[in-house]
Amino acid sequence: MTRRLLALSLLLALAACVRNPLTGKRQFSLVSTQEEIAIGQQASKDVQQSIGLLPNPQVQEYVARVGKALAAKSERPDLPWSFQVLDDPTVNAFALPGGPIFITRGIFTHMSSEAELAAVLGHEIGHVTARHSADQITRTQLAQLGLGLGSVLSPNLAKYGELASAGLGLMLLKYGRNAETQSDELGLRYMLDAGYDVREMEDLFRMLSRTQASQGDRLPTWLSTHPDPGDRLKATQQRLAALNVNPATLRTEQASYLRLLQGMAYGENPRQGFFQGARFFHPELRFQLDFPQGWKTANQTQAVLAVSPKQDALMALAVAGTVPPEQALRQFFSQQGVQQLPVATAGLPPQASYFEARTEQGVIHGLTAFFSHGGTTYQLLGYTAAAQLAAYDPAFRASFTSFRELNDPAMLAVQPARIELVTLPQPMTLAQFHAGSPSTIPLEELAILNGVTSGETLPAGHTVKRVLGGELPRPR
Repeated sequence: MTRRLLALSLLLALAACVRNPLTGKRQFSLVSTQEEIAIGQQASKDVQQSIGLLPNPQVQEYVARVGKALAAKSERPDLPWSFQVLDDPTVNAFALPGGPIFITRGIFTHMSSEAELAAVLGHEIGHVTARHSADQITRTQLAQLGLGLGSVLSPNLAKYGELASAGLGLMLLKYGRNAETQSDELGLRYMLDAGYDVREMEDLFRMLSRTQASQGDRLPTWLSTHPDPGDRLKATQQRLAALNVNPATLRTEQASYLRLLQGMAYGENPRQGFFQGARFFHPELRFQLDFPQGWKTANQTQAVLAVSPKQDALMALAVAGTVPPEQALRQFFSQQGVQQLPVATAGLPPQASYFEARTEQGVIHGLTAFFSHGGTTYQLLGYTAAAQLAAYDPAFRASFTSFRELNDPAMLAVQPARIELVTLPQPMTLAQFHAGSPSTIPLEELAILNGVTSGETLPAGHTVKRVLGGELPRPR
């Protein structure tokens, strides 16, 4: 207890007071503006590398233009703001400290106007202007006082190492209800100052509520880290009712927004790899690989992963760069705490070896292999606790020897589902439209995507989003 009190007194002596840009008052914070920016910039790089940006310059420029116009209306216009779209199908948007803001392809396709986009971006800008992430980092550091005095009092960004190097962790910061309410209020004000129809914020929250209901336990990431959108819809309606604004003077920009959706991928993009059972196919990179049956698998930007049912073994396939496989294997064993095990590798790729690694969680044993394919060097990795290697070795070996070039024409030609815009020639309900022009997705999902109900009559000339394609062939 004495040490903790001493740590707290030293921390209070060294920490700075930062002026809150909204209230103008000075508040206790472990994160200066410069550190806030640095943390956000590093985390932004991590996010881009882990998830990947949408390869559509027109959409990227559009979102950046809207975001920067809103940020210019905020209390912190001089931050190095950036606004980017991630090539991810989940319904998500998040802000990093100091200015980087991301939305996903998933939420972009579910919105139907620039004003809705402004509602999302305005809310996330609010988190940054109010320094909500910086406050969360400060609280985290204070809570860890007894765990490591040096890490808390370090004068550089090393004290935020775990947060700064884990952009995905910052994505999932959960703010308190007051912070979310404040960001909603700020977002509405930024929208209004920029001339957007703030009533579109209602449509945004309706879409999020319906998405939440349709997903059940599989909440979109944005919903899992934000309060109930139904409650926020009611609060937004109350704020709108108190405004004295002529809606005719505000802009929605629906047509220009919808044009950007034509041909955009919807849902998972199989060109970036997909599973059928335990077999993984990658059409773009032209390979296939079998993982152990019954293991939980995940296709991520930087690696394809599989975890055993008991969660005591892991396998991964990742890009190792362009260095020759033999050099990559030497570099692997040059790591501190990693050493080669004298186990025969007959039948495995040439640059394969068993290894032992000493970690904070204990000693692990595993198998790794480096090999070239398409001009790129890949690493296969399988590991478990030292005592478990014999039990998992057959599964590791079976997967390591299953990697082969993908030659199936149907698999190589697979394409994602895509959005197609259709102008209604006459009034009809979405159910009638779906019956005459079936989409790949079910009617209720199509209704959420379009922000209407299935029985609502849509006027002639109304633009409807439908989804076509995306069916996966069976391997031959």
